[in-house]
Amino acid sequence: MSNVRTQHTDVVVIGTGAAGLLAALRAADHGADVVVLEKSSLVGGTTAVSAGGVWIPDHPHLSGDSREAARTYMCELAGPTRDEKLIDVYLETGPDMVRWVEENTPLRLHTVDRLPDYFPQHDGACPGGRTLDPGLYDTTRLGAWADALRRSPVFGNFPMSLREVLDWRITSHPSEMPIELLMERSGKGVVNYGAALVGPLLEAALERGIEPRLRSAAAKLIAEGGRVVAVEVESADGDYTLHTDLGVVLACGGFEWNAEMVERFLPYPVQPLSPPGNDGDGLRMAMALGADLVDLHEAWWCPALSKPGETYDGETFLRGDFTHRALPHGLVINGKGQRFVNEATNYHDFSKSFFELDAQGRPKNLPAWLVVDGRYLQRYSLFDQPPGAEPADWLVRAETIDDLAAELGVPTLALRDTVSRFNEFATCGVDRDFRRGDNIFDRLYGDPDHRPHPCLGTLEEPPFVAVPLTPGVLGTKGGLRVDKDGRVQHADGGSIAGLFAVGNVMVSCAGAGYPGGGTPIGIGMTFAYRAGRAVSTAARATGRLTA
Repeated sequence: MSNVRTQHTDVVVIGTGAAGLLAALRAADHGADVVVLEKSSLVGGTTAVSAGGVWIPDHPHLSGDSREAARTYMCELAGPTRDEKLIDVYLETGPDMVRWVEENTPLRLHTVDRLPDYFPQHDGACPGGRTLDPGLYDTTRLGAWADALRRSPVFGNFPMSLREVLDWRITSHPSEMPIELLMERSGKGVVNYGAALVGPLLEAALERGIEPRLRSAAAKLIAEGGRVVAVEVESADGDYTLHTDLGVVLACGGFEWNAEMVERFLPYPVQPLSPPGNDGDGLRMAMALGADLVDLHEAWWCPALSKPGETYDGETFLRGDFTHRALPHGLVINGKGQRFVNEATNYHDFSKSFFELDAQGRPKNLPAWLVVDGRYLQRYSLFDQPPGAEPADWLVRAETIDDLAAELGVPTLALRDTVSRFNEFATCGVDRDFRRGDNIFDRLYGDPDHRPHPCLGTLEEPPFVAVPLTPGVLGTKGGLRVDKDGRVQHADGGSIAGLFAVGNVMVSCAGAGYPGGGTPIGIGMTFAYRAGRAVSTAARATGRLTA
C-alpha cells in the first residue's frame, strides 16, 4: 500500500461483535480516542447471528453459584492442555464485566434459570442461571444506524428472548407461538438474541462518538521497534494508513471461512455458520509479527443443514441444528444405517462424533441424517417447516423404512434393526445404548408432554423423512495466545507491544470444552473488558489519559 493518506488515533479496534464494541467502550471510557473498523457493511459480526447468550458463572444476578464450582467444571471440560491462569482470570473478571456493562451501557442482562450447563452431570455444573439473556432491543434507538445492525437469518425472524423461547416451549409446542405478538414486535423494529446484545453496545458507542467504519478491512499491521504503531486499511472510500498511539485490539473473529486454514488445521472440511468474512485476517496479520498460536484444531462445533438455494451475504447459508435432535420420533444415523451418538446432547459434543475415524483414517459417521416419522412431522417444526406441512421436495422421503434405506443408500437390514431397537427403547423410556434424555440438558429441548419419555418416541408412522446433517462450526476458537489482559504473546516469549486480541481470534480458555450457552461471547466480552482498559493505560504515565 503506497501513496495513501494517513490518519491518527489512540486505539484501533478491528471488528464489531460484542467483544470488539466492548473493548472500544472500555478504552473510550478511560480517555482514549477510538476508531472501530468493520470489514463488512453491517455491525455485529458473529455475535449478531448467535443466540446472544453470555455465559458468566457467579454473575451478579445469580445466587447460590460459586467461582470454585465453576472452576472445577471448566477445568474438567477444557482438557489436559487447559490454561488455568486464563480460566481464573475469566471467572474472576466476568461478574465485574457484567456490572460495568449494565452501569455504563443500555444493555441489561437477564438470568435464564431454565437453561442448565451443557454437562449437568459433571462436578461444578449449574442446573441453570449461568447463561445471561440480552432480552429484546428496540432498534429505533439507533436512528440512522438501525439498518446497519446485522440480524440473524434464522433467529431474527421471530423476535423472542431466549427466556421466552424456553418458557413458551417453542421447540416442542411450535403451534402455540404467539405469531401476532411477534409480528407486532418485528414491525416496530424489535430484535432479539445476538442483535439484541450488539444493539445496546452499538448505541453506547454512538453516544460516545464512536461510529464504526464499515467496509473498512484491516490489511496489515505495521510495527516499529517491536511495537504495533499502525494499521493499513482497505476501505470502500479509499485506502489509508491508520496510526495508533496506544495499540490495536483484534476482535475480527476466527478463520472458519478460510478454506486453506480449515483444511490445514481442522479435523474435517466443516461448514461455517457465521457470517462470511471470518477468514483469519487477525491471525494472518499477527503471525506476520511472530505471534504465538495455540489450539488451532479447536472450534465451536455445531451440526448443520444446507437447504438448496439458500444464501446469506452471497454465500451458501447453513442452519445449525440446536434442538431438533432431542425431540421424540426421531433419531440420527450414519452411512451404515446405525445410530452413533446421544442425539439430545449439546450441539458441540454431538458434532465431535462426526470426527471419529475408522481404520483407514476416514470419518466413520459421515454421511449422517436426522430421520423422523410422520408423528414428528405433525407435531413439531422441522427446521423451517411448520407442523403438519408437506415435506419439501429436497428432503428424502419414503413410505417405509426399507424404502428410506434404499433412497439413502444405507444397508436395509441395518437401518431396519436400528429403528426396531430404538423403538424398543422408546417404548420403555430408556435408551440403553446412548442414554439419550438421562440428564436435564438433554430433556430441555424434548417434549415434556410426551410419554413415557420427553426425548424418546417410536418411528412407526409414515412418511419417513431424512435430513442430511454435516459438520458445522459457529466459529473457530484456537488462535492467538494472550495474557490476562489480552496482550498477544510472541512465539519467542513476551508480549507484542501494542497488540491485543479478544473473541474468537484469541485462543479460548474453554479449551476443548463448551461449558454452557453463551460461552464464546462470555469469554470474548470478559477479555475485551480487560483489554479495553489495558490498551488505554500505555499513556497514563504521561498524564494524558485518566484512570
